[in-house]
Order: sequence, then structure tokens, then C-alpha cells
Amino acid sequence: MEQLVIRLVSSSRDSRLNLPAPPPPLGPILTRLIGQDYTRFEILTNARLGPAPAGKYRHWDTFRHAPPLSDFTAQEQWASVKLARQALYRTLPLTDAKGEPFRYALPNVALEMLYRVDRYAAGNIQANDQVTNTATRDTYLFKSIVEEAITSSQLEGASTTRKVAKAMIQEGRAPRTRSEHMVLNNYEAMRFALRFKDRPLTPATVIELQRMLTEGTLDESDGAGRLRRADEDIVIEDETDTRLHTPPPADQLEARISLMCDFANGRDDSEFIPPAVRAILLHLWLAYDHPFVDGNGRTARALFYWSMARQGYWLCEYVSISRILKKARGQYARSYLYTESDENDATYFMLYQLRVLLRAIDELHAYLARKACEMREAELITRGAGTIHGGLNPRQLALINHALKNANARYTVASHRKSHGVTYETARTDLLKLTEYGLLDKQKRGRAFSFTPSRDIRERLAAGPRSTPLA
Repeated sequence: MEQLVIRLVSSSRDSRLNLPAPPPPLGPILTRLIGQDYTRFEILTNARLGPAPAGKYRHWDTFRHAPPLSDFTAQEQWASVKLARQALYRTLPLTDAKGEPFRYALPNVALEMLYRVDRYAAGNIQANDQVTNTATRDTYLFKSIVEEAITSSQLEGASTTRKVAKAMIQEGRAPRTRSEHMVLNNYEAMRFALRFKDRPLTPATVIELQRMLTEGTLDESDGAGRLRRADEDIVIEDETDTRLHTPPPADQLEARISLMCDFANGRDDSEFIPPAVRAILLHLWLAYDHPFVDGNGRTARALFYWSMARQGYWLCEYVSISRILKKARGQYARSYLYTESDENDATYFMLYQLRVLLRAIDELHAYLARKACEMREAELITRGAGTIHGGLNPRQLALINHALKNANARYTVASHRKSHGVTYETARTDLLKLTEYGLLDKQKRGRAFSFTPSRDIRERLAAGPRSTPLA
């Protein structure tokens, strides 16, 4: 049997992984505590530590180092916390390789974050005009999908830079390296996932998504677009060869993928599952099963976006969770390890992903605020320029703002069209009008034209009113 080893490589102190300390069994602690002095058990119970003391849903790996409570040991406090969690647990159809179910809880810290996600990502409250305005929303949607495609690929080892990868997608050129191919695949797969948000998830769709993500990037090309075979035994290890995770065997995958799709589509729910929780647990499910020889992480994150979009979280199409995950790979991996090591408690993974999502939403609003300020500045600059008649549209303003900061930038009709989601003719008109105003220079490159910022673009923008455009 062929064994495929997936090694999680550290890139920073945060990324250094160790297997978390396993939580102590609850039974012996309670037996000892009650048997020694029942009064102490009552005092501990009345302390009401709850499932998340001080608002933190800690794993035993960190909880054991918490400050002591009176004369109670860390293990005794842990027993109290676990009892409170067990009262909240909800069982999931997802099971581990031994058939034990996963579960999750909704402590107050989770409810508060879910309220914020519902408020800022699904409703119209505080919706930013730039992502609801038909004139600008495609620009920001393109930017977000490109950002997610790049960082999701970098999480899986792609080494291309953001600048090069973005230019490749904008210009529509073919990828030159395996890393660029990963990014382009991710971009197309993200677009595919968002396009089919109104359709139910099927095993065939999951497999097609993985094919799109991995085609042309695998050492063994036949691994794209199919489930793992029985002779492909996958294990996930750290840099010291310590086994971190062993996925379910291949002969279970067809049934597990089918069950996962039922869960994703909300079929046969025995109780209400908050929509954002469903999307996060779908992410966890695919990653836990690791049904493919490669592309599992990217497929899991794409399914998260599909689920959020399907359930009405429209703003999530404009955020990049992989951008946040890439900054703290170790925390991302530990959220999986905490879940698997503590009785399949998916709350650890759920809470981490909720924090990531809210941070991504905050970063989006900060980015849009900066862009709005830059657009206003560009509009003020161009409004007084004698070279311009009738003002510039938002796409032209965005290009001029970029050109003022990047003197060596190069634009084409294809790149402008893709960046703003407009037709070829609209993109061509935008660029030719800026050339007419003397703000861009046009050059012939092969059979197409390219446009660069004029060397005197600032002087032309600063020019006073004139009756005719500058020559």
C-alpha cells in the first residue's frame, strides 16, 4: 500500500506544532472529588465556571496553566467546565474514523460572534456603498477573489508573489510555474463555487471543485478529480514525523461525502444549526475526511465560501479568510488538533473560524474606507484639471489613483476589463479617454496596445481650466 505523507511545515514560531496535551478523563476526577469531600464538589459546582470561563473556551492544553481557583486543582476545575460543556453539546452527523460523533456547543462567546456575523455579513446594516453600488462592486469582488486565490494557494505551498499572481490573472496570460497554476486554478474554482451557490451540493460537484483546484499541479496527474483509492493511505505529520491526523479509510469516502452533502444542504436536520456554523463545520468535515490525494484544504475553504453565499452571507464574497489564516498557520492547525483531541469537540474550530471571519470583515471595512478616501482625493484632483471634461467614472478614478502611486504600471484592455467586470468595449473606451486627456500613453505590444502613466501625469492633473484638451 502506498503511504502519502502530508507534512505541515513551520514558517514561524506560531506555526510550530506539538500535539496538545490530552484532557484528563472526567470520570476519575469526579469520583475522587465527590468521594473525598462532597462539600468541595458543591462549592466547585456553585462557582459556576461555565463552559468558557472569562469568555475563553480553552483546551486542556492551555487550561491546565490557568490560575488556581481557591484550593481546587486544575483537573477539578476542568471537570466543572467539561460538565457545563456537556450540557450544551449538540451531536453532528460527522463521525471520526472510529465511528464516534463530532459535537459542538454554543456558549455565550459563540452566540455573540454569530450575532455580529449575521449583522455585518448577511443584513443591510452598515453595508458599504462600494460593495452595493453596481458601478464599483465588481471591482471589489474581483479583488477579493484574487486575494483569496493567492493566499489560499500560499497556505498550501505556492511561492509566487501577490503582485505577479495578480498581474497574471488580470492580463489573462498562461501560468509559467506550478505555483502560478495553483493560484489560477484557485481563482477559477472560487468563481465556480460562487456561481453554483443557488444549487444544492452534490458529491460530483465536490469532486469537480477539487479537479479544478489541482489540475496541472500534481506530481501524479491522475489524482485530480477523483477520491482517494484504497491503496493511497494518507497521514498528516509535523516536521518531526509526529503523526497529527489519520483520515478515514478510502472505502468509507463515498458514503461520507454523500452524508456531508446532505448536511451542507440542510437535509434531515434534527435541530436548527446556525447558518454560519453549518458553513464552518462543512469546512471542518471536508478537511477531516481528506478525501483527495491533494487540494483538500483549498476545497474545504471553497466549500465554506459556497455555503456562506448560499445561506445569504453576501458580504463574505468580498472577504478573504485565507489572508488571515496565512498570518497564523499554527493557530489554524491547532484548532483542528484541539477538536480531535478533546472528544471531537468542534467548538474549538468553530470559534477560531468565527474570529477569523470577523477579523476579515473588519479588514474589508478598513480597506474600503481607505479606498473611498483615495477615490475622493483622486476625484478632487481630476475635478480641477483642465484636461478633463465631464469627470471620470469610478473605474477611471481607480486607475488614475493607482497610476499616481505606480509610475511603471502597465494596463491593457484585458486587464482593465477583468479588474472591473466590464465589457471589452467599455474597458477600451475608459483607457482611450484617459489617453485623450494625456494621462496615459499608448504603446503597441505585439498585436495589442498597452497603456502606461504619462510622465507628466501630475502636471496635467494640476493644470488649470482650459478650453480644449492638452495635445
